[in-house]
Amino acid sequence: MIDDHADAPPATTFDTVPRSVVALVDATSPTERELIGGWLAEGGIAAEFGVEAPVTQLDLDAAAVAARLVDRRDDPLVVPVRVVWLPPERDGVRRTTFADLATLADPRRPHRLLQRRLVAKTPDRHLVLTGQPARLSELRANNAAVAGSAEPFARAVVRAGIVALERAERGVIGDRYKVPRLVAEEILDTPEFLRRLDAIALHTGSTSREVYRRAEKALKELVAAQSRLVSDLFTQAMRPVHASTWKVDCEPSGLAGLRRLNRSHPLVFLPSHRSYVDAFVLGDALARNDFPPNHVIGGANLRFWPIGPIARRTGTVFIRRSFGDDEVYKAVVEEYFAYLLTKRFNLEWYFEGGRTRTGKLRPPRYGLLNYLAAAIRSRRVEDVMLVPVSITYERLNELGAIATEQSGGAKKPEGLTWLARYVRSQQHSAGHVYLRFGEPLSARERLAAHGDPLVPDPGFGAPENEEARGQERKAVQRLAFEIAVGINAVTPITVNALVTLALLGVHERALTLGEVRRVLEPVRGYIQRRGLPSGELDTLSADHALAVVLEQLSLARVVTVYRGGLEPVYSIEAGAHLEAAFYRNSAVHWFVNRAILELAILAAVEAPEGEQLRAGWDTAFRLRDLLKFEFFFPERAEFAAQMTAEMELVDEDWHDRTADGTVGTDILAELTESGFVMAHRVLRSFLDAQLVVADRLAARDGTESPDRKRFIDECLAVGRQMLLQQRLHSPESVSSELFTTALKLADNYGLLDAATDPAAAADLRNRRRAFADELRLIGARIARAAALDPSNRLEMP
Repeated sequence: MIDDHADAPPATTFDTVPRSVVALVDATSPTERELIGGWLAEGGIAAEFGVEAPVTQLDLDAAAVAARLVDRRDDPLVVPVRVVWLPPERDGVRRTTFADLATLADPRRPHRLLQRRLVAKTPDRHLVLTGQPARLSELRANNAAVAGSAEPFARAVVRAGIVALERAERGVIGDRYKVPRLVAEEILDTPEFLRRLDAIALHTGSTSREVYRRAEKALKELVAAQSRLVSDLFTQAMRPVHASTWKVDCEPSGLAGLRRLNRSHPLVFLPSHRSYVDAFVLGDALARNDFPPNHVIGGANLRFWPIGPIARRTGTVFIRRSFGDDEVYKAVVEEYFAYLLTKRFNLEWYFEGGRTRTGKLRPPRYGLLNYLAAAIRSRRVEDVMLVPVSITYERLNELGAIATEQSGGAKKPEGLTWLARYVRSQQHSAGHVYLRFGEPLSARERLAAHGDPLVPDPGFGAPENEEARGQERKAVQRLAFEIAVGINAVTPITVNALVTLALLGVHERALTLGEVRRVLEPVRGYIQRRGLPSGELDTLSADHALAVVLEQLSLARVVTVYRGGLEPVYSIEAGAHLEAAFYRNSAVHWFVNRAILELAILAAVEAPEGEQLRAGWDTAFRLRDLLKFEFFFPERAEFAAQMTAEMELVDEDWHDRTADGTVGTDILAELTESGFVMAHRVLRSFLDAQLVVADRLAARDGTESPDRKRFIDECLAVGRQMLLQQRLHSPESVSSELFTTALKLADNYGLLDAATDPAAAADLRNRRRAFADELRLIGARIARAAALDPSNRLEMP
């Protein structure tokens, strides 16, 4: 009861032997009272703590504690006591199952009649448990802010007793059952939070009572009322949704390190988001390794009955999508985050803000990271360890709906019908799902490294320090960037990612099995030389295993097979390019630098003699800037080092060959001899989408700012036309997701806002046209790179 968030309480020692003991009895039935009374009468306190002293029993209830404990002038030892009921043991594990519900009771909370039966017939199903005790003087010292008021102090003692019992119970039933109790009550009793609410009331002209009621309502809306019974049953009920579909490949060594780290720090798991089942896959893996359940921050779209009420009881926190200027709700969210982290409850959220539609990481959202940073700045939380998590599927059964949304189709609202259809779609085997954990990041350390002053917020209504706020925003953005890089660094290259990478790189051609293998062989060699993480890529060296992969993609309607000729030939299914690109894009970040290098070499060869090396570097840096909203590039110096390493993989002697600033055409032969070219496979869809956006902007008057939603719809329509005219290479370029990011880039270049002055409008038109012309030139270079690719020759070597 001394430290309500330490995982390992210290051994009980006493400077002076207590002369009296108060047992705070947490009992819900006469049977539990009898068991505790008998245990006390038999000397349970003396046996447990070595204290021979009179024992007074009090209910673990604020009224009883206020009436009979808080005003005592002696210094009794206060010991919380309860009875713990256990499920039957099955294969060495005590866990609630649906079979236990035949008793119409929760085995961990049996009804009164069942309790008597269990005591008589299965005495191993219960035990009397004590929480870490504390002297009354220690409780007063630990709660000095409320020790002078009977009722608030009594509530604090009750909370400390419950937390101590919960911690002791976890020592019996396992850490995965760590759940918070009395959260809203404790937050609403926090003096600092009450002062913040008073400041909001004063600044907004509301009464303190009105603001308090709004905060109380918001807390009840937010707080996840976790239940061990629901957690056990929900995990078992939802496991078939993913367990029968994917074989989970998880690295136990990574989990062991995280478990050690979790003894001293709260963890925040930040996974990539590719499927609705991400949380089930991660949650199941953590539960199997005895982690406490994460508090999962979820969107309101999944709050429908019955998923919403059940999810709240398994730790899901539903936060409003937008709460604008609602300062009360904002204060409640910040306080709840700080509370959970202070008590070392682990969190989980999907920092991309939603499922990826393209298969690669989306740009991060900063809102929840801002709340976490605020908790650290306020010093309510010393530090938090951020865990990048990669969840990568070999195949996804929900890709059809994702592709439809990218093509401009409306997203179907979630509900019971949607859920039934979704569960039904998951009944087909889809290979492996790879669960990988990146290097944990210290939030405090990384924020400080990125320039966050880490000073507390001056409080609501106080003058803003704009310079400090700017530094804080920039630090959070850089931290989010690091998390994304951490996820990408452990994301493996799957067999389907590599096969779709090969097939998407050949234009309107089908390949034989041998041709597919020959395309893959040099890429696999490149992966091995760089030591990149991968799935079961070794299987692709055998024709029969490669054929199985292609057949599975055929069953998923991503690849089509023609068998009417001399041998089967494989190509991307008509209309399935977006689905194929989704698989490819899960690993595309590993090949971006190689693709940029190829285009830089082509630009260098085109440049005048003596300026070639500079032209190559200028092109590389320009492509890095054009793609900065699609990929996570490092700072300029580190990017240059990475490009140098890529060049050395192509030609170890390139420094000597380019010492005079000249790049010879022999380097193109080196690229061809490598057996693969990546520019058209990796970058073409993103740059083609940018070209569509640039083309539509260039067609506008400089005095006009586009309406973004209508503009994206226009890009989808014109993009389809350009595809039919073969001005675009592939349907994967016609994507609302890619157009949205391209529009963000154009905005960054100042190409969206209208100009009222005629000269400024003319300049805007010229800059828009120059942007489009630049992208056409890059498109021509990509076409040239595609022509160099051996796989695009009719007779492959």
